[in-house]
Order: sequence, then structure tokens, then C-alpha cells
Amino acid sequence: MGACGSSESRRTDTAKLILPDGTLEEFSSPVKVWQILQKNPTSFVCNSDDMDFDDVVIAVGGSEDLRFGELYFVLPLTWLNHPLRAEQMAALAVKASSALNKSGWSCGDDGDARKVSGGECTVKRVKRNGCGGKGRKKFMVELSSIAE
Repeated sequence: MGACGSSESRRTDTAKLILPDGTLEEFSSPVKVWQILQKNPTSFVCNSDDMDFDDVVIAVGGSEDLRFGELYFVLPLTWLNHPLRAEQMAALAVKASSALNKSGWSCGDDGDARKVSGGECTVKRVKRNGCGGKGRKKFMVELSSIAE
């Protein structure tokens, strides 16, 4: 859903998980998806890279490890195998931006990370032609966090 890094360094040595309440958990050692689901039995885990507008939301397999450098969401089971609406994607982007901001992360383009401050974090998404390969058109969306 965006390029993010720490204001201290480009920490890709952790897997990042956004919980339903908007908190961020980071894992520096391997963790299986089923371990996450034990704490969240009415949810599933989705990799942010696999989320696109109007595409079904798919779950990461329970036996899979969360991969370092990846951002995941714990989502309600009611979202599983249903198309992701624009307002849901926007809400998730804001939730991720807020969680990353609170934990000292910054958002920006790959080599140009900057500290998030009061709604300055831009999330860019380019739809890929892989993942279902139905010749989808590329698009880009920019969302900003909302300062509270």
C-alpha cells in the first residue's frame, strides 16, 4: 500500500502487522499466520501487496510465515473473498499510516523517506497485471493521513 521505512533506518528486518484496532505489531523472528489467528479467531491475515480496488481480498495461508519487510493487515472474515471497495482501501491506508507514524516510521518514495508529520504521508498504489492477470489497467491513487 505504500513505501515506508523507519526514520532511524530502512528497517526491513521485521514483518509488520496492522491489527483491527489500528495498532502495529512488528516481528523480528519468524511467525506463522496461524499464530496470529489464534489471537484473532474471527479474522484473517492479508498481505497489503495483494490488495487492489475491486479485487477480492484473499487470505495468507495459515502455515505461511509473515515475510520480513512486508506489511500485513488482520481483517474481519466478512471481507474474505469479497471485492475491496475504495472507501475500505482508504480507511486501511489511513489506519496503516497512523500506526506507522505512532511507532516512529516514515513514509515516502523508496530512497526519499521523510518523517510523517500531520497528514504528510502519501500512499501510492500501482495496480499490477499479475495476481489474476485479467489485463487490468494500471492506476495510481494518493491518500494522505488525517491529522488527529
